[in-house]
Amino acid sequence: MWIDTHCHLDAAEFAADRDAVHAAALAAGVGRIIVPAVSVDNIAAVRSTCSRYSGCVPAYGIHPLYVGQAQPADLQQLRAWLEQDRPVAVGEIGLDFFVPGLDHQRQEFFYLEQLKLAREFDLPVLLHVRRAVDAILKGLRRIRVRGGIAHAFNGSRQQADALIQLGFKLGFGGTLTYPGSRRIRQLAAELPLASLVLETDAPDIPPAWRSGGRNDPAQLPQIGRELATLRGLPPADLQAALLTNCRELFPAF
Repeated sequence: MWIDTHCHLDAAEFAADRDAVHAAALAAGVGRIIVPAVSVDNIAAVRSTCSRYSGCVPAYGIHPLYVGQAQPADLQQLRAWLEQDRPVAVGEIGLDFFVPGLDHQRQEFFYLEQLKLAREFDLPVLLHVRRAVDAILKGLRRIRVRGGIAHAFNGSRQQADALIQLGFKLGFGGTLTYPGSRRIRQLAAELPLASLVLETDAPDIPPAWRSGGRNDPAQLPQIGRELATLRGLPPADLQAALLTNCRELFPAF
């Protein structure tokens, strides 16, 4: 079984053919799909999507690109959802210092408060990290949680090792399929296998064969085969190792 650890199946890009997208993922061997929320207003849609489609499980959180519209009261709503539903993770949360014009202080407030919720509910976190790995690490050292996934990891080897030491897996996806992504491909090939998970981030970050188009979770096995080639492993061995890694974070899988 392949596990897509980060897929926005609830997104509007799938409105016209969501049933077919899900069916294609199942047919390709993707048995679990983690669907993260991006705001409290989005949680109901994520919950509904996961209730409707087999193998889909939710994560609830406030994404750093959405904190501009969020209010402190949203954290209480998030707490209520976590208490009521017990999703598999708190996410998608984190920091984005890449997009210009975002309020870094506001992002850090919501990031730290959501780490506190993850600690309170003993849940792993799904981290959005763009140009902000050091700040993410500072928060994780201050507010210890039970690990999680650094989604779409794009940092240095030193930063990767620091996240792994804190109990995190590193998410790799479509980017590793591009020959020009040399640093990411090197990390994917050389990091400890026990620290890796796969994701699509669909409908975003399409692999090379979907460049410029919409990504979807059925692409995950081919991304996995690309990773297996990079690591010199049979795809079945890689698949088994990645499943073990996911079950360390999410025992119900």
